Amino acid sequence: MSLSPTSPLGWSVNAVIGLGEFSAFAFRTIFGVFSRDLRFRAIVPVFYEIGVSSIGVVLVTGLFLGMVLSVEAYAQFHPFGFDTALGTISNNAILSELGPVLAAIMLAGRVGSSMSAELGTMRVTEQIDALGCLGVDPIHYLATPRFMACLLLIPLLTILADIAGIIGSSFICLWVYRIDAHNYWEHTLKFVGLWEILTGLVKSIVFGGVLAVVSCYRGFRSRPGAEGVGRAATEAFVHSFMAILILDFFLVFFLNSLRAIVWPARAQVGGL
Repeated sequence: MSLSPTSPLGWSVNAVIGLGEFSAFAFRTIFGVFSRDLRFRAIVPVFYEIGVSSIGVVLVTGLFLGMVLSVEAYAQFHPFGFDTALGTISNNAILSELGPVLAAIMLAGRVGSSMSAELGTMRVTEQIDALGCLGVDPIHYLATPRFMACLLLIPLLTILADIAGIIGSSFICLWVYRIDAHNYWEHTLKFVGLWEILTGLVKSIVFGGVLAVVSCYRGFRSRPGAEGVGRAATEAFVHSFMAILILDFFLVFFLNSLRAIVWPARAQVGGL
């Protein structure tokens, strides 16, 4: 008995099969860190492409994120006389939420699509099959270095985006709107502390790992032809984008609950 892919039962079966294949691919990619197929010469170019080549995009994203956030916050809080609280509001949002999320989304468009298109081209031209014929695990040789690069470098890029966002936010608040600098930084240091920094780093690590696995998986599953490679790159970005937002929702719930348990004073006061 054959199932139609468009029927509810057929769609459910295909979804379960796809989830199983993705889980197996993710498992092999992650544990490929301990594989002998991992080559240093394959890691360095990937680290450069993902890390160094993305610095400019991340800095511009973070800078204008902080500036736009400050302009919008000032328009809302200035009528109530809460100007000095803008440092707390904008910098808290940048460090714990907007910085990691927007940096990951930006890198999903730049890095994720690129990785998927590159691996998809290798799949179409049978280069991945050739690696298997040579006795090399293609997932360990191709996907694992990209996973390591995203896992290690995306948090560092997020830190750069956060720094640029804080610079942009403070420029607008202190130099454009002429908010008192002493009160601005005093509120920031009082209510923005270690927890916000750790929260952003945890999110960026999770986003980086998921972005890499999803993008590499779509590249390995690319369909033949130029259209298949282009569709794989598009699907890599869309799926990574959705995964980042969904994971961010659950991470916010988990980290807020954890903060209330291990750091109750921090949860009540909001500062270090």
